[in-house]
Amino acid sequence: MPNKEIITSDALAPGRGLLSQATRFGNLVFVQGCTGRHPETGEVGKDIKEQTRYTLDRIKLILEAAGTSLDNVMTNTCYVSNAEDLPGFNEVYGEYFTTDRPARTAIIVNFGAPDNLVEITSTACIPS
Repeated sequence: MPNKEIITSDALAPGRGLLSQATRFGNLVFVQGCTGRHPETGEVGKDIKEQTRYTLDRIKLILEAAGTSLDNVMTNTCYVSNAEDLPGFNEVYGEYFTTDRPARTAIIVNFGAPDNLVEITSTACIPS
């Protein structure tokens, strides 16, 4: 039986809160909810496109630390704070997932923080 392993990318700015960047169990990697903060500086992106890019860059770095990549993402759950932002979100999302796109759910939410426009949580596999 495989063991649960905590995954941490040293390339990311230190996180906040009581969470792991990801956990790995067997060949599956479960990535935390990543928000629109710059991966290295932690600064919040200025708009939905920049925040989406920062979010997916963070996920990419975490997946690389786990030994996989965006190409192996199986599903994304995406939270966006404004329905009007979906076109910009989708534009950037499509730059990262061009073919063989993962299953996706997109939900409009109120984060309770006006500067937080997007959050994405991902599940990926590590191919054998």
